[in-house]
Amino acid sequence: MLIVQKYGGTSVGNPERIRNVARRVVRTKEEGHDVVVVVSAMSGETDKLINLANQVSENPDPREMDMLVSTGERVTIALLAMAIQSLGHKAQSFTGRQAGIISDSVHTRARIEKITGERLRCAVREGKIAVVAGFQGITEKDDVSTLGRGGSDLSAVAVAAALKADVCDIYTDVDGVYTTDPNMVPQARKLDKISYDEMLELASLGAKVLQTRSVEFAKKYNVPVRVLSSFNDNPGTLVTKEDADMEKVVVSGVAYDKNQVKVTVQGVPDKPGVAANIFNTISDNNVVVDMIIQNIGEGGLTDMSFTVPRTDAKKILEVMKKVVAEIGAKNVNIKEDIAKISIVGVGMRSHSGVAAKMFSAMAKEGINIMMISTSEIKISCVIDAKYTELAVRVLHDAFEMDKAA
Repeated sequence: MLIVQKYGGTSVGNPERIRNVARRVVRTKEEGHDVVVVVSAMSGETDKLINLANQVSENPDPREMDMLVSTGERVTIALLAMAIQSLGHKAQSFTGRQAGIISDSVHTRARIEKITGERLRCAVREGKIAVVAGFQGITEKDDVSTLGRGGSDLSAVAVAAALKADVCDIYTDVDGVYTTDPNMVPQARKLDKISYDEMLELASLGAKVLQTRSVEFAKKYNVPVRVLSSFNDNPGTLVTKEDADMEKVVVSGVAYDKNQVKVTVQGVPDKPGVAANIFNTISDNNVVVDMIIQNIGEGGLTDMSFTVPRTDAKKILEVMKKVVAEIGAKNVNIKEDIAKISIVGVGMRSHSGVAAKMFSAMAKEGINIMMISTSEIKISCVIDAKYTELAVRVLHDAFEMDKAA
């Protein structure tokens, strides 16, 4: 088997942990498998580099930021390769560029366009363990690029797809995917397996186990992904194609996200083309919009609300002030103390009354809902941030997620 393993920042957080990872990688190799390892920077290193940038510039250039923060992974790959070699095995480290990870030119949040991977294949054929820097690539113009937070997950899955690996093992500080955050709900249960679609929804809705784009990639290229702990040998969670057993479970998980803000534009002219103007401008500024609600118009005017990542709050306010002036709206305001609570499950497709049960459970606790959005397999609500933990516990209980199907 060809196995791609990925280790996050906490897994390689200090020299002893790097040696532990080396031992785990070598064990896999000695079991007869070919191994390619993708690693993140040591925990805290990327934040240190970002802080350094902010100390020398109020508005660091994105290209130079990529050049700076990509150094974190280069340290880790060299150290891990050395640790593997000290255990008597051949290992070779590769930057994103050397691994052939080609991205677009959107610095700090680039998207992978292709992976050549020829040097990795060559290393594997020679019996070496290839150690690859996650989170980074190279543009067509030969500039260093980074893939955004959690980008090492994407690197690992993309490398696994390019090399046609049998499985991609993502090692983290948790031993699988749980029905919700175990720190918030002690009764949370680890799932044996979960569908790509459910994992995609949970990842996009705030669950921090896997990065969203990595799940999209896994689904597109049918890469089986296992979520495991780098600190124990417990069986993890398999992220794979949907099967009949999964549909029997109505709700698989509850996710929450406090990293969003609600933007409300008041007095928007209620006429064709205005919404397109607003959201085209937002898109042109590379801000991702999540939930959108437009109220019923009165007197030719309406109010429109939408949510964006908290990190884009300052940018979106500046952008929207210009848009408000252009379209003749009244004003724009931002509410920061919000949280998005979501329930996810492929079983929702074949079970009725799920939304009613969710809303009733929250109403009993006096939790007001500001916004609602749904898809085939998820329901999300925006609420006051102070009710986050209560809402998660209430919904976990209401759908009896502590019990196996």
